[in-house]
Formats: sequence, C-alpha cells, structure tokens
Amino acid sequence: MTQGTSPDSVGALVERLDIAPLRNGPLNGTRFTVKDNIDLAGHRTSYGSPAWRDAHPAPVHNALCVDQLLAAGARCVGKAVADEFTYSLDGESQFFGTPCNARAPERIPGGSSSGSAASVANGLADFSIGTDSGGSLRVPASLCGIWGMRPSLHRISEAGVLPFMPSVSTVGLLSAEYRHLEVAARVLLRSGAGPVAPLRRLLVLSDGVEVSEAAVREAVRKALAEIARRTGIVPEPVRFADLVGEDIPLGDCNLKALRDLQTAEFQSTVGNWIEAVRPELGRSFSMAYGNVRSFDRIAALDSVTRCERFFERINAALPAGTVICFPTTPSIAPLKGSLNTLDAVTAFYDPTMTLTAFSGVARLPEISAPLMTVEGCPVGLSLAAGHYQDEFLLAALRDLLGIRLS
Repeated sequence: MTQGTSPDSVGALVERLDIAPLRNGPLNGTRFTVKDNIDLAGHRTSYGSPAWRDAHPAPVHNALCVDQLLAAGARCVGKAVADEFTYSLDGESQFFGTPCNARAPERIPGGSSSGSAASVANGLADFSIGTDSGGSLRVPASLCGIWGMRPSLHRISEAGVLPFMPSVSTVGLLSAEYRHLEVAARVLLRSGAGPVAPLRRLLVLSDGVEVSEAAVREAVRKALAEIARRTGIVPEPVRFADLVGEDIPLGDCNLKALRDLQTAEFQSTVGNWIEAVRPELGRSFSMAYGNVRSFDRIAALDSVTRCERFFERINAALPAGTVICFPTTPSIAPLKGSLNTLDAVTAFYDPTMTLTAFSGVARLPEISAPLMTVEGCPVGLSLAAGHYQDEFLLAALRDLLGIRLS
C-alpha cells in the first residue's frame, strides 16, 4: 500500500470492515476500529510494515480482546493504520501515510496508534483498541484531543497481539467520549461490581509539569485549579525522587530504565525477524533501528533491574485512594514533516518519553483526559493510579471531572 490509497478520507484505516457483533451487550450500537498489530481473523496483520504483512499468513482467529468487544455488542468497522513495527510516537508512515489530526490538521496525530486516534477523532468509530508501550496510545490521545487509556500492564489479554515489548506493552483504548471509553474498558478488564476505594489524595508530579513547555504548564495550573474548585481536593506536589526514595531526576525513568528495557526486548522480538529476513524498512524506522542493532544488551541489564525497583517504590507511594496527575505530553503536536533532523526528533521524544515512561515503568493504569487547549491545539492531562487499580482510576476520574455516564 502507498500513501493516498487509504479506504477513508482521513487516512486512518488500512481496511474498511463490517464485522457484526457476536451477541448483545453493554456496547450495543457502538463501532470500533482495531490497530493493525492486533489480529482480525482472515485479514493479514501488517504491524505497520508491508514486508511483515506479506511474509505472514492471515490469522485464523481474532485476538481475544476483539472477541470480547464483539461479544459485548460492538461492531468492528476497520483496521487502523499503525506506525512501522509500532516503534514511533509521531504517526507519520512512509508506507501508509499520515492519518489526519482532526483538531490540528497541519500537525502530526502522534503514534504509534495514529490510525486508531484518527478514526475516533474524525468520527469513523466510537472507540478504538490499540497498544501502548512508550506512549503509543497516550501521545495520540493528547495530540488529537481525545480520551486514551493505558491499563495496568497485562490486565487485558494480549493473545493475538503481535510481539513487541512484553514487559511494557499493553492493550488499551482511545475514544472521543468518556462513556464509551469506560464501558469498553470495563468489558476488556472483566470488571466486577465490587466497591472501589474512595478518592482521598490528588498528587501532582511536579517534575513532569516542569519538563513541559511554559504554555502547557499554565494550562495544567488552570485545569488543576478548576478541579480543586469543583471537588475541594487540593492537589499536592510531589517529585519523582520523593516517590522512589532516591535523589534522581524524572528523566532517569526513561533514559536509564524504560528505554533500555524496551530496546533489549525489541531486539529479541522484532529484531530477530528483521535480521533474518532483511525486509524493506522505512527511512525513519531505519534510523531508529540503527540504535537497536548496535545496542549492548548486557550493559542494559542494570536498567532492567532498575525498572523493577522503580515499579516497587512508585506503587508503594500510590496506595488505594491516591491519584497522581501530570501533562500527557509536554507540548502540542509538531507540524507534519518537521521531525526530519536528529535535533528535532530528540527535542520531541526526550521530554515526551520523560512523561510517558513513568506509568510504563510502574505498570500503572493511566488515562489521558482531553482537558487542555494550548495555542488552539489539544493537550491531555493524565491521571494515574497504582498497579491494578484500574476501576478505582475510572471512578476517581469521574469524581474529579464531574462526569456522569448516563
């Protein structure tokens, strides 16, 4: 497939589909799309790479998460464009084009769940399922002005989801309306009807705000002031060093922990196939993959251990009843085609992954809420809770934002 051949006008889809629900359920009447690293029976999965698609047969079965949604009454209407091997946060694909950012058409949609975000933001679907490792759901949610949820690691089945970074990557959701996000999330999480802890504390990750651009910092201040006015809950500032008990910067969560773990696992999953097959690679991915190819796995083992320590300490600091918030991305979406030099890529990726690595390392459920507008463009405010506290986070978010499902 080449650019300009998308089956929809906004470039969000690889294929238009009409897969009927398996039975009635809480998602009756809703439409969803599926990121193209998640299997749909009888349809080849590209993983954002025509070479991968052409080298692998069509799956016989849907991914289990797809069957869960179909069995809850939802209708699948398309396979959504994904960045090459889902190894990107920008959403610009040499092979499949750049899906339209509905709120900022001259700017990138964010990736790697670019088509999933665009399908929702442009009204082709009510919600979409995708995957998130280093921010692949949360970044496009923020840049496109929609809701995005990264659940606790492995809460949702990954059977039928192509291999990526097993210690970090998880299935999650994007939606234009919060009600669709929560209902679909509860289906996939297999949530029960049990009580959740009441919301007691709202923490603000101060260094996550500080790494953001000045206009985003001001938007966060206003959003938190409105939450405090509505709820009476006063946000409490906290630093990454306070959470982990070491005098280290938030940036280490990415540069000295998550990034090394991701790279080592990518070598062992996709990297093995690339080295054996030598497929055609896109220009942007080829540059990124050069770092993967030369990566020293043994030197990175300290980072793997560091990830585990961060997980333990951050979650000890986030007991039931506590939510922590920070900007989802530190800036608005860059202009299309602007990430064409190493300096431009670094300026976008380093501060962005400083924020997204936090929940990735700690395996937290995180929801990006479309609460802020900066220079006419959307930016999300993220709220996260302790590992496996997904249902508490959903309830706490409704309380903090005054959302009613009915």
